Amino acid sequence: MPDAPIAAGPPVPRTAAHTQAGTAADTAARTTADTAAHTDRVSAVDAVRGLALCGILVTNIPQLTLMPRMVDGEPLTIPAVLELTAHQRFMPIFAFLFGLGFSLFLDGASRRVGASRRLVPMLRRLAVLAVLGLVHQLFQPGEALLSYAIVGAVVLIPASLLPRPLILLGGLVGTLLPLGLFGGGIVLVPGLFLLGLATARYGIVHTLAERGRATAALCLGAAIVAAVALPIQADELVHSGFNVSSGVAGIALAVVYVTGLLLLLRTPLGPGLSAVCAPLGRMALTNYLSATAIVLLAAGPLGLPGSTRWDVMLLLALSILVTQCVASRWWLRRFAHGPVEWVWRCVTWWERVPNRRRAD
Repeated sequence: MPDAPIAAGPPVPRTAAHTQAGTAADTAARTTADTAAHTDRVSAVDAVRGLALCGILVTNIPQLTLMPRMVDGEPLTIPAVLELTAHQRFMPIFAFLFGLGFSLFLDGASRRVGASRRLVPMLRRLAVLAVLGLVHQLFQPGEALLSYAIVGAVVLIPASLLPRPLILLGGLVGTLLPLGLFGGGIVLVPGLFLLGLATARYGIVHTLAERGRATAALCLGAAIVAAVALPIQADELVHSGFNVSSGVAGIALAVVYVTGLLLLLRTPLGPGLSAVCAPLGRMALTNYLSATAIVLLAAGPLGLPGSTRWDVMLLLALSILVTQCVASRWWLRRFAHGPVEWVWRCVTWWERVPNRRRAD
């Protein structure tokens, strides 16, 4: 027989004080939950950005030091492995995140200065990025900041006025068409920007915690595509560079890296991975620029320019990343933004933005 209901005492009448207290408690609970969810979302995006920064450094050092990838027409082992695992794998992540961050910034600017004036701080933000890119170009020809600023102004600002289905369609066409015609490279940037913008517009970044199965399915699908494309690229490794097989493998592995990290962040390994990657991502601009300076200073004494000392290159990259991770964690315990990020933010909002954290 079913359990008998537990007898309850007479109902207690709810007074206005009870109602107000309950409402305040509910509001506080919702605020706490929303804040925690927002923190998790931001941390996940920062962690993905930090992962991309690691891969970009490994691919940038050989370009800065003009290290050969082949000797006597035969690919060297380490650059061959990097060609399959890193080259064209992390640039798409950065480009996608730039488009996503563009949308999130516009949303924040609308709340801060109003929808009618939100493009003013965005234009200042892109102008600062262009100036940084011009200066950085002197030390690292072919760097990404200048092109990101230009494409952001020419493509993302007009696209932000479009309905989200058109943004998504533009992102798909702008990515797949250049991929099929040119095999990758900077021509993919506009499409990837639009895909990031569309992802934010569809609210996906705000519901990551609810998308575990979808993330796993996307990771599996991308892994299957990569498993097909990578052997083809490996067979064409001497002529790899920018061709269809390397481009498809690059996009597929980029998706695997991002979704794989997002899945790992949901496991017991998550806090440790976030502690390593998120600080790098929160100070990505500072770390990106400072890495160039460190490489240029260290490359000569280490004998890297024009050499085949790829093992030394990997050790240098690891040393830089460890140093930057430790330095970023130290800095962010004391300040809200990295040094370059803070200057960028001040010019963007045209005011001195508080940066130092209050002592506990």
